[in-house]
Parts: sequence; structure tokens; C-alpha cells
Amino acid sequence: MVGYKKWFSVCVLVCMMPVGGVFGQGIVHPAIGTEVSTPEGLKLRLVGRHQQYARSMDGWDEDINSPKSINIHPNGSKYYVNSLEGCRTIAYDMATHKKLAVINHRFDGSEKHLWAKPSGLYNFTHYGGGGFNVNAFMGKPVESCFTHGGRYLWVPYYRRTFDINAQDPSAIAVIDTEKDSIIRMLETGPLPKMIATSHDGKTVAVAHWGNNTVALIDVSSSSPADWHHKKMLVVDYILPLNFSTTVSVDRDNGSGYALRGTVFTPDDKYLLVGCMGGTGGIAVIDLQEGKYLGRVKGMMDNVRHLVIRDGNLYLSINAAGCIQKIGLDDFLKAACQMDGAGNKLVTVSGWQTCKVGTGARTIELSPSGRYAFAACNNASKLCVVDTREMKQITSIDADSYPVGLDISEDGRYVIITSQGRSGGGGNAVDIFEITYPEPEPITKEGMAALDVREDGASSLSDTDSAAMAQDMSDVGADSAKEYIVYAGGGLAVILAGLLAYKTLHRKG
Repeated sequence: MVGYKKWFSVCVLVCMMPVGGVFGQGIVHPAIGTEVSTPEGLKLRLVGRHQQYARSMDGWDEDINSPKSINIHPNGSKYYVNSLEGCRTIAYDMATHKKLAVINHRFDGSEKHLWAKPSGLYNFTHYGGGGFNVNAFMGKPVESCFTHGGRYLWVPYYRRTFDINAQDPSAIAVIDTEKDSIIRMLETGPLPKMIATSHDGKTVAVAHWGNNTVALIDVSSSSPADWHHKKMLVVDYILPLNFSTTVSVDRDNGSGYALRGTVFTPDDKYLLVGCMGGTGGIAVIDLQEGKYLGRVKGMMDNVRHLVIRDGNLYLSINAAGCIQKIGLDDFLKAACQMDGAGNKLVTVSGWQTCKVGTGARTIELSPSGRYAFAACNNASKLCVVDTREMKQITSIDADSYPVGLDISEDGRYVIITSQGRSGGGGNAVDIFEITYPEPEPITKEGMAALDVREDGASSLSDTDSAAMAQDMSDVGADSAKEYIVYAGGGLAVILAGLLAYKTLHRKG
């Protein structure tokens, strides 16, 4: 009996503790004005947010619903947030952070004028019969990329809403950034996630998480009517898809190689695609030959995002919470040993590794390339790495749980999206201002971005109270750092978290 009472007492105490007190940091909502700095002089400050988790808190925005990614326009005038579950893309002014437009990804099937001619590469096998209109749906926007100097924003959909298990062709919407409206629709493979543009601006690549394939789209023409799919490449094998059409399954896990991070080499000779699942590695596609060569291994498993800068290849490793780096020439030297036939797997050593917060998702580098910023999902942190030493130098709390990230051309702002989980957190976009120890180089695009902002507000810091939010001290019970879930609900969340760990560990 005594043992039972002790056990019961412990359970009560556990239930009354914040989740963070048991398993690390709980749900976090840092105050506007929160800042950190390093002895060397690098400083990060949270200067604004858009959120839909508490009306009483700053930055309330009903269009922020599971924000997956953020893309800052090359000229620095505005930025776009993809609200996955909201089925919309929101445009904000970069100077004032006021909402400019909401692009809804809702179609009734009458928009025939928007659709490109079918390529014949993607066929419906579960839907489309009996007069079913496959072009009547809502799209769930995932990532995006710019083409034609920023004129167009390409947004792939995780799935069409009727396709509950993302097993038939999805679609891509093309937004005219001058009008902030959709001007073109193209089909694509099942469950696309990452999308990237070649340096010469002629090709868009789409990685299909859903079935181990990659799409190449010809966008060399200035006329949207001329854009077309030119090839679909297979990474080892096409994953068979024959799921239920009435009962949903977990498509974030068990999806073959779970293709994710996608990047063109600077000379556009190769396309590199991270394999977040399966036996891992990085898939290499020879763009000149138009063929898949094989997979390079040797890095840590669970590759999520890829960035190439100044002769180096950087990776975010989600599960381990790391950033890895290797010389691009060393990587390609090994990759070129593969032939896409008998030799389709090589191993590369010599990776430099830096531990950051757990759940490292999107990464981007400052203009100089000296600093890498990482959205760390499980840790609810924005982490900063000195890329010369591959050492984390600081981190700052972010709204739980960050996933997407972009940095302005002049390096002054990092904006991250926190998608959230079923147990809470997320539904937020955080805006951080960065001060560097030494001036970062400003490119032509960076100068344009600076000019645009100075035409509006010179700094978000100067307009916090007017343009974005009240100070956190005015919000009463909504504290700067909320460790939510008390009493019996705490135990329920803990148990649910343990059961869901595998899924959250790998979800892209």
C-alpha cells in the first residue's frame, strides 16, 4: 500500500509539472524583444510575429494555420508564408509586416484556363473515374521557390484535399508576385515537398517525397504558356502506392527514400536530393545526361535540407539535430564514380559535424557564408553556427516547433515558421533581426532589399508597438515562455508524445 501511495504521488507530481520539466523544453512563446548575443558581438532579437494560437497575444493572424515555409522575395519588398492546413499563401510587406494579400489554393474545377497541358508522366489511378473532377480541390502548400528574377513563385501541394493518402498526382501553383494571384497550374507527382530553381533560371526541380521520383520542368520561356514537364527521374525504384481512399495512413513515414532537400550545383550540371528516409544518403542526378546516377552515403542519416555555398555542401540532419559540411568538389568527385547502372552507391568521408538543437530542419547561410541559421523543431530554437569552425555559437527561443526558415538578401532578418503539432505549439511566424560583429557583404540584391525597406520603415525595431504588437508585459496570463499542460492533461500529453515520437522524429 505504501508503495502504491508513493507511485500515485509521483504520478500526481509528474502530471502537474510542465512537460518541459520532464522531457526538456515544453511549448514556448518567447516575448517580443527577447534577444541573445555572443561575446564576439553577434546579436539576435525577436522583433515581430504573426500567430494564431492566442488572440490576447501579439501578432494575431487568422490566416496562419500550420505555416510550413517562408520565402523572402529577392528584391526584399515582401515575403510569402505557406499556410499548409489553411490551404493558402500569405504575402506580407517586408518593411511594415502588414498583410498584402492572401492567395487561396481552392479550385472548383472551372479554372481550365490555368492548367498546363497534361504531360503524360502522371496518371490518376485512384481518382478520376465516373465523372470525378480531379481539378476541383484545395491544395496544401508546402515549400516554394522563385523563378524569372522573382516574378513568379512556384508552390507545390502536399496533396489535393480529396486524395487523403497523397497517392495520385498532386499539383503546383504558380503565383505572379506582381499581382499576387495564381496564373498557372501544373500537375506533378505524389506528395511533392521540396522545389528548387536552377542557377540559369531554365529548370525547376520538384522532389516527390511520396514515391521516390523527381520532376524536371522547363521554364526557360518568359511565357507561362510554354512551361512544360520535360522529364521524371526515378531514384532507384518507384514506390508502389495502393492505399485506402477512405482511411488515412501515415504518409510522412514509410515513403521510400522520402526525398526532401533539393539543390542544383552552381554550374547546373548536377541536382542533389536528400533522402530523409529509407537507407538514406543523397541522390545525384546528372542534368546534362538527364539521368539518375545513384546515392552518395557517408553522412549521418535523416538528411533534411541541403545548401551549397562557397564551394561547400551543407546538410541539416533532422533526427540527430546536426549540421554537416563537406567540400563540394570532394562530394562530386565521389559522386562521379557512379554510373546509374552497376555502380549506384558510393561512400564519402571527411564530413565536419556541428551539433545544434534536436530536429534540425531548414538551414540558410548569411550573405558572407560565415553563419548558418537552423530552425530546430524539437528544441524550439533558432540556432546559429560559425561555419568556419563548425561550432554552434548561440541560440534563441522560437515559437514551438520551428520548421521553415529564410534570410533576407542583406542578412539583416531571419524569418522562421513554426508549424506545430497536435499537442500544441506552432501556428506562428517569428521575425528575428540580426546584428553582426562585422558588416556582412551586401550584394546587388541585398542593396535593393535595403532600399525597399528604407522606403517603408527603416527597421522593424522602430515600429514594433505600432505595426506588430503590444509588449508581452501587457498580455497577463500569456507569459513570455509558456510551459503548457498541467494536471491530468500533462500525463496524457506525455504518453501521447512517447507514442508519437517515431513519427515526430522523422516528419519533414
